[in-house]
Amino acid sequence: MNVQLAEKAGFCFGVSRAVDTVYREAAAGREPVYTFGPIIHNEEVIADLEKKGVRVIHTLEEARALQGGTMIIRSHGVSKTVQDALIGAGLYVVDATCPFVRKIHDIVHEYSEKGYFILIIGSADHPEVEGVVGWADPVNSAVIASGEEVRALDLSGHDKVCIVAQTTFNHKKFQDMVEILRKREYDVMSTVENRINFVIHNTICSATKERQEAAAALSRQVDAMIVIGGANSSNTRKLYEICSENCRNTYFIQTREDLVHSDFLRFGYVGITAGASTPNNIIEEVQKYVRYEL
Repeated sequence: MNVQLAEKAGFCFGVSRAVDTVYREAAAGREPVYTFGPIIHNEEVIADLEKKGVRVIHTLEEARALQGGTMIIRSHGVSKTVQDALIGAGLYVVDATCPFVRKIHDIVHEYSEKGYFILIIGSADHPEVEGVVGWADPVNSAVIASGEEVRALDLSGHDKVCIVAQTTFNHKKFQDMVEILRKREYDVMSTVENRINFVIHNTICSATKERQEAAAALSRQVDAMIVIGGANSSNTRKLYEICSENCRNTYFIQTREDLVHSDFLRFGYVGITAGASTPNNIIEEVQKYVRYEL
């Protein structure tokens, strides 16, 4: 069996930085150590951190009830309100927000201050997007995730719109949605003297784009594709969607244990990719299992 790993797969810079931060704080002896939400969307990593005494805090109410300790803001970032509340709770706060996500916070905050309507392209229920929304004026912003939502969007009364994207959003889908928006506004407002001024920031992380392109390229060549990542990982789900479009035998797994009862022996060429929250050791275990043990 020919087994090939996509050129770009696994931990990205932001995730690696956040995970290293938690392990470093856990080893520093400033107990207890908490993360506000899971540091990344990978159950294996979270379980290992729990063994080292790191506890996940899910709400501000829980955080305010703590009697001191180190609170780490996860890679997805948080809203300004949450960030200020954590600092105000008397905790030692370590910000492990991905720098690319922090850049979106800065853009959204800046353009909100300038009176722009903020349009965020991404999944409204994703923690990264929830955090980004918290840096915008709540009555002067919106989150959309599909072409249908673009077409239904009401921008009447707004002459300035700033567009940003979730860092892990599908790159092609983002481009398509922006084009739909541009064309829609041109068709609707072509007779209006003062059309909307769009400021577009493609804030999709370059590592995300490269990972998606590498997965797409490999999935076009193979007989079967394995996508590794946490069940709640948005970027891994998007990899699965991309690979499924090109290879009907695409499988979403979390660890090698998910392959125990598989029938991969019927495939001659198997491709593997992994989401940004997937550690190298899990990728290597899956590769070894597929290549030597199936």
